[in-house]
Amino acid sequence: MGTRPAPPGAQHPASLVFEERAANPKLGAMKEKIGFVGVGRMGANMARRLRDCGYRVAAVYDVNGPAAASLAREIGARRATRLSDVTAAADVIFTVVTDDAAQRAVFALDGDSLLVRARGKVFVNCATITPATHVEVARRARRAGAAAIEGCMASSIPQARQGTLYLMCAGDRAAFRRVRPVLEGLSAAPRYVGKAGRAAQVKALVNMVMNANTAALAEGLGLAAALGLDLDMVREVFAQTGAASQVLKTDGEDMQRRSHECYFSAAHAAKDSTIAWVLGCQAGLRLPLAAATKLQFDALVGLGLGGLDKSAVAELTFKGRHG
Repeated sequence: MGTRPAPPGAQHPASLVFEERAANPKLGAMKEKIGFVGVGRMGANMARRLRDCGYRVAAVYDVNGPAAASLAREIGARRATRLSDVTAAADVIFTVVTDDAAQRAVFALDGDSLLVRARGKVFVNCATITPATHVEVARRARRAGAAAIEGCMASSIPQARQGTLYLMCAGDRAAFRRVRPVLEGLSAAPRYVGKAGRAAQVKALVNMVMNANTAALAEGLGLAAALGLDLDMVREVFAQTGAASQVLKTDGEDMQRRSHECYFSAAHAAKDSTIAWVLGCQAGLRLPLAAATKLQFDALVGLGLGGLDKSAVAELTFKGRHG
């Protein structure tokens, strides 16, 4: 696959490319051809947004072939049937996959892979996965003469379409500077947080706190309902006191109305809470709230409700529901 590393102490030829382009990030930025691997609702809306910003989305790939074909027709892209075809068609490739196994698979060391003839390409990996997998993918990309950065997202589907994602980025700094104009089509202020793995750590903390807030809100509203309190009134009081939170704005009414259309699934909440809890264990910390939150979302998945929005955790806390 042509992934022989540079001699010790030598600057990798790909680094020279990244540095040269990063020195003048606006020059030729719109000429960067974009590829997407993983075009579910998040990936598809990111692709649409970049197309609307004037970028050429050259190729899209998804294990769901019909979804990839439909998006390709909509935005004028090629529907790739091989990962290596995405790398061949694009300069900057976004991956928006489900988990560690999927991320490692698209960067496989042999067979069809994004690493085939990847020299000079930049991969922006947006999935919420373990920091260790991001570090490993960055290592594999370097060996192939490419660069990989994390583009961890702390937003949802509407923000992807509107270009208002909050992006936490990490990894090769020169590659980040090179693709920053592209990232700014998706986010007003992409934040660089450090070396490979750091953005994934920060994202894990964001989701740990968010998921704990979601589970706590579900308990508060569930108890309020059991006490016979008016939930509209309770949510208004919460909003004006120390119980206020972003989750209250996004999930409070949905919990009350049992409206769980999926923006961020309970299954993803379970996965992300597990990532954070494991990081805590590795750091030698006890995180009882993170552990309890993980168990709540695991229970929801166990009931077959993992495809619902994370607001569905209220189904475990309101009387007469699944709990």
